[in-house]
Amino acid sequence: MTLMQRVREQEEEFIGLRRRIHEHAEVSFQEVETTRLVRDYLDGLGIENHPNGSSTGVIGILKGDKPGPVIALRADMDALKLTEQTDLPFASKNPGACHACGHDIHTAVLMGTAKILKSYRKELCGTVKFLFQPAEEGLGGSLTMIENGALENPKVDYILACHTWPEMPAGSIGVRKGAMLGASDTFTITVTGKGGHAAHPHKGIDPVVIAAHIITQLQTIVSRRIAPVDAAVVTVGHLTAGTVSNIIPNEAVMEGTVRTQDPDTRKKVAEYMEQLAVGTARAMGGDAKVDYHFGVGPTMNDPVLIDKISEAVSQVLGPDKLLQVPVPSMGAEDFAFYLEKVPGALFRLGTFDERPESRWALHNPSILFNEEAIPTGIAAMAASVFQISGSDMEVLKA
Repeated sequence: MTLMQRVREQEEEFIGLRRRIHEHAEVSFQEVETTRLVRDYLDGLGIENHPNGSSTGVIGILKGDKPGPVIALRADMDALKLTEQTDLPFASKNPGACHACGHDIHTAVLMGTAKILKSYRKELCGTVKFLFQPAEEGLGGSLTMIENGALENPKVDYILACHTWPEMPAGSIGVRKGAMLGASDTFTITVTGKGGHAAHPHKGIDPVVIAAHIITQLQTIVSRRIAPVDAAVVTVGHLTAGTVSNIIPNEAVMEGTVRTQDPDTRKKVAEYMEQLAVGTARAMGGDAKVDYHFGVGPTMNDPVLIDKISEAVSQVLGPDKLLQVPVPSMGAEDFAFYLEKVPGALFRLGTFDERPESRWALHNPSILFNEEAIPTGIAAMAASVFQISGSDMEVLKA
């Protein structure tokens, strides 16, 4: 029986897991029921597993019968803080929690991969660690896993992950070498002026007007300070100032995010923001303070691992199912924190079909995912482990 035949034979079970997780969606660090489901499932398979310290999350360990490297596979489990707007019979029963990013699919794929790899234990070289991670949406759950030893005992050599993608057809796998996702940083700019009566603006210093000029100037970072071939996005998403219409306030506060892919560009944006905000404010008689927080870095795929994943996918799914991701996304992933420790790669799971809602953007509460991504993801993940670990790929074709 081939790998894909084994997966298809149990496809109904794996899809059922996804639907159960979807129906009981849980937001970051509240994935209590999902954690329990995963641990019970791994216990049933006879796979060693441990809690993620005092947090939600699970670390599973499967030792192959042959020597080889330690490969970690990561799935994020948390839902978004959204109320689902679909007519699915298994729609979320938890108001304000919705799997509109596909993490329920990621978790089901990893659970299925654990079961499939367990069935190949005698032929498996090395050790596989299954990292069921909480709180990716807050870009911090991976740090709890790392702090709680997910990459140690045994020490991880490589790490892989997958992510749903509504821009690729269901049943396909998308790969890309180098930058796959962007870095995500946040900033707060506090503008200080001099309050006064709205009828006498000349007697004060209006921080709202200064803030408006700063917001406009920030866009010149991308258009005039960063090279056209380097990607960057600067967004001000929140602006607060004043309490009533006829008073010039003393202060205006704006908050936003910065997305980049190159480490040098990332540093330059922070430097330019400080210069523009403070310079603009002082030129207009006020002042500004910039609080810049470097968050998660870019997700950079290891080229060698991408070659191995590509070879594995071509062998078990067919070369027509392997697609190249043409450009990186400026979205961020806290998978990047693992990549600061060990080489790794993240590949895409195609999820669109003939339904218009299946092509809608991630994080849309009405998005629909084609569940063909689940068996496809399991086969791709299991085959990639075999290829990277040096296990006999012919076993998967028998």
